[in-house]
Formats: sequence, structure tokens, C-alpha cells
Amino acid sequence: MVTTTIPFRRRRLARRIRQLREAAGMTQEQAATGLDMSASALSRKETGEVATSVHEVRSMMDLYDTYDEDLLELARAAKEKPWWHAYGIKNRGYFDLEEDAVSVREWQLSFVPGLLQVEDYSRALFEASKALPPNEIDNAVAARMLRRRRLLDDDRPLSFTGIVEESVLTRSIGGAEVMRRQLSKLLELMELPNVTLQVVANGSGAHSGLEGSFSLLSYPHPDEPDILFIEHAVGSMHVEKDHSIAIATLAFERLRAEALNGSDSATLIHRLAGGI
Repeated sequence: MVTTTIPFRRRRLARRIRQLREAAGMTQEQAATGLDMSASALSRKETGEVATSVHEVRSMMDLYDTYDEDLLELARAAKEKPWWHAYGIKNRGYFDLEEDAVSVREWQLSFVPGLLQVEDYSRALFEASKALPPNEIDNAVAARMLRRRRLLDDDRPLSFTGIVEESVLTRSIGGAEVMRRQLSKLLELMELPNVTLQVVANGSGAHSGLEGSFSLLSYPHPDEPDILFIEHAVGSMHVEKDHSIAIATLAFERLRAEALNGSDSATLIHRLAGGI
């Protein structure tokens, strides 16, 4: 479990610069001497406790005799203030995890995945949860709507695979008209080549996802581990342990096999929308 408040991009950068040093066969002491810093200073940079500048990353690449433009871009991005701060959101739980991901796999027992929600559906969820004061709900909804831009981004599209219980689609959130719009939006988004949505039908009985919802996020660099993200009643956690990731991945693949395929899921959603 990860409980640190270190921003995710800084932690990604820290992991990468540590891997560069290790690939060069240098100890921290040797590298620190070559970089004209103390071993403890380099250690803090390799854990993300202290930020690493673009200049320092260039010096590291010179010392380790390698070059990685993506690493420089990550160093620049790690310095930037995240876009969601403009909406008064300081959350370091999920936003930054999703922002840098190339794919998200999400299993939902309770509600439509956030990336696929329409505005009024999101608003109804925030109002019902009582987790935010009323004056913060507008910004929270706007930020959730902005997240969807990744699904439509031609340069850096996010691949999304979602699985939901049929009960998610029949639970009236915001009233009948909101649910009609929400189900119609799902059908629209399912037409995108990078979006897949499957439904576990109510008649399926016991299945692999009854213990709770979760998301699995994957990243562009082959050495970056997947992350398991779980929300719960008093907060959230994200997990990077290989064993936990393997268990969650297996559970997700079992759910995909148990769910209706994409075409049959779309047929079911269309039928449910017509019956509201």
C-alpha cells in the first residue's frame, strides 16, 4: 500500500533516475560524487522526497552515458502545477495516477465509471455522497468532465476498459431523464476505438468482483509497474506490489470472461435506456 503524499510524477521520475544509475552499475556514493552532491541528497531524489530538476537529470544522463528525451519530458512535467489545481482540487489520490496512464481497466459495482459520466449524473453522485461542501461541487463536476478529454485525444488517447454490474445501469442516479442521458452517453462512448464497456448481467449470480470495485492503471515506460487503485468509505489507496497487481489482474480477466461481450452489452444498455 502507498500512503506517501509525494506527487506521482515526482515518484515516477525518482524511480527512473534510480534505474538509470543501477543500469550504469554505479552505487549511490559513486554517482553522488560524479554529480557533486552528497549521497544522502541523491538518495532523497531517488525516493522522490526532494524534487529533481531538468538540469540535474541532464547531468545524470551525462554521467550514466545515456540519453532519454522522455525522461527529460517527465522532469519538466514533474515541475508543473497539475491542471486540476485550477479547480481547487488538491487530490493526489487518483487524478495524477490517471493523468499519466496509457490505459485504465476499471471494475465498478456501484456507479458508472467517472470517465464515462455525464454532468448531471456526476453532480447527483457528489450531492448524495456529502463528501464535498456544496460550494465545491461545481468545480468537482467540471474537473471530472475534463478528464474525459483523454478519451478523445488524438495524440495521447487513453485506452479505457470498463466492466460494470447491470445494477449500476438500473440504479436511478439523478432521476429518469438523467439516467436516459447517461445510458445514451455510454452507447456513444462505446463507439470510440479506445473504449470498451462490458456488463455483468444480473442473472450471473456470484462472480469474481463481489468483493469491491477497483481500477488498474498502466504506464508508457516498460519498467513502470501497473498501479491498483481502490476507493473506500474513508479515502483511497493505491498499491504497487507485484503480487497484489497479479491478483487484481486475474480478477479483472475473470470478470471480462463472465461479462457480456461488447456487442451484447450495448444491446442491453440500449434496451435499458428504452425502458426508463
